Amino acid sequence: MTGTQNRCEELEQVVAIARAAGDRILDVYQSDFHVDNKADGSPLTEADTAANRLIVDRLAALNPQRPLLSEEEKLTSYSERAGWDQYWLVDPLDGTREFTNRNGEFTVNIALIAGGRPILGVVHVPVSGVTYLACQGFGAFRQDADGQRHRIQVRNYGGGRATVVASRSHAGPELGGFLARLKAREGEYDTASLGSSLKICLVAEGNADVYPRLGPTSEWDTAAAQCVLEVAGGRLTTLDGEPLAYNHKESLLNPWFLASGGGSFDWISVTKGGG
Repeated sequence: MTGTQNRCEELEQVVAIARAAGDRILDVYQSDFHVDNKADGSPLTEADTAANRLIVDRLAALNPQRPLLSEEEKLTSYSERAGWDQYWLVDPLDGTREFTNRNGEFTVNIALIAGGRPILGVVHVPVSGVTYLACQGFGAFRQDADGQRHRIQVRNYGGGRATVVASRSHAGPELGGFLARLKAREGEYDTASLGSSLKICLVAEGNADVYPRLGPTSEWDTAAAQCVLEVAGGRLTTLDGEPLAYNHKESLLNPWFLASGGGSFDWISVTKGGG
């Protein structure tokens, strides 16, 4: 059995884990939950911790030797994790602000990283029951709440009216500049606003052309959806055009990035103001 087959056999088990974590999250979501704050001021709920416990325990049972890095676990020092070749990268509840605002736009993100790249990714949306899943060498899919699974693919963009995905919680002046330059070059555009890693998935399934993230994110925010996007034929790159990489530096903050579909359009020049 090849390494790809081994990894992609794990995909189904990771989907089941993500969906089970989503059920734990919904138990809290449907209650009168309490919101705490972490040291950095970001919100934390019972749903974050309950989903994290389930994911950590079940991934350990799936592969006891493989390390795990989660937003809700004690951070492993870079000196230790720098030696990891493969590891799980988890955000048990991506979009806690969306959770507390009860708009449904939050996800469970689980990725397998190998050699600094996401090679397996699952993004589950608890409220809708939709799951995005992908594995390198296997394909990218959207699984609906009824269990029906459909292969997804990005759409090509070569200019003209584009659909741009914007962050619901973290829009800023940099995005305004991007949109102004896009309008000057290509005319009118459409926008779609979503929370969490759903923005990247919208590009992956061909319903948008680009998601410019011109603000801070962490590695666990992007890895699972990046895998889905790349396997679906898209790109997630830094503003220098390099694929977003993982576990290659001490900080877990990502640089600004662009998630885009197919075609040869130069989104970087729109971002930087050239072209």
